This record gives sequence, structure tokens and C-alpha cells, in this order.
Amino acid sequence: MARDIETEVQALLPLAPAFLQILIALGEGERHGYGIMQDVTERTAGRVRMSPGTLYGSIKRMLAEGLIEELTTGAAGADERRRFYRITRFGRRVASAEADRMSALLSQARSSGLVPRRS
Repeated sequence: MARDIETEVQALLPLAPAFLQILIALGEGERHGYGIMQDVTERTAGRVRMSPGTLYGSIKRMLAEGLIEELTTGAAGADERRRFYRITRFGRRVASAEADRMSALLSQARSSGLVPRRS
């Protein structure tokens, strides 16, 4: 059965950049959509700005893939209209596999001289 999960993980790679940004934003805990957009903008020093269309389109697909889940209740004191999301165990596995894939790619780029080696 573990092999089936690994196959499912690999089938989602490489992740769309928006998917990875959302998973990273949810890595530390639940957030609502606007909170995800703010986190991405702040974490990337404004280099990546996610539009509502990109965010909510990605969230819809990520819910269907089982990468994230919508919480039935938000944080205490939160606006009832806001929908909160969190990463699933499967989502964490996929994010980890994507990080490993990207790390290997960066290593290959360094080996080829495309990216300078760290000193």
C-alpha cells in the first residue's frame, strides 16, 4: 500500500508553483485565503503576488487532490465568512517530495557550473 501512496505523490510532481507556495504558507498552520496571499507576498519580499483567481482556483484543485482540507470552523474569533484551510498529511508528503526534487535539481545545476557552488 505504501507504494500506491508513493505513486500518487510522484504523479503530482512537479508541483505548480502556486501549489507549492500555498503548501508552504500552510506548513506552519491553518490560514484563510487572504492570509495565504499575504504570507506568500511577505515571504517572497513581494516577488510573488498571488491573485485571488490563482489562489482560489489552486485551492479548489488542491482540495480535490487531497493536498489540503477546508476546516469546518475557523480560528476562534475569526470572521464566519472566511474559509480556513490546512495541509493534509498527504500534502506534506507531496511538498517534501517536491522540495527533494528541487534540491536535486539545484545540485545538478551546481555540478554543471550553471549555479555557483557555495563557499
